[in-house]
Amino acid sequence: MAYESEYTKFMRGWMQQHPEELEVQKSGRSLWWDRGTRSLDEQARLANAKVPQRPYYYDTN
Repeated sequence: MAYESEYTKFMRGWMQQHPEELEVQKSGRSLWWDRGTRSLDEQARLANAKVPQRPYYYDTN
């Protein structure tokens, strides 16, 4: 049997007792990570809007 931390054991038990939290977790994940697909026009517009980064951005000259 592999090691399982106290936190992991707690979270597994808590999620079994509160299955509704899975939907809240999924909605939060989609808010930050699951981005919708962008059209080719929008991708091109965003690529053209980028400002090129200077090679050494700490140099103020």
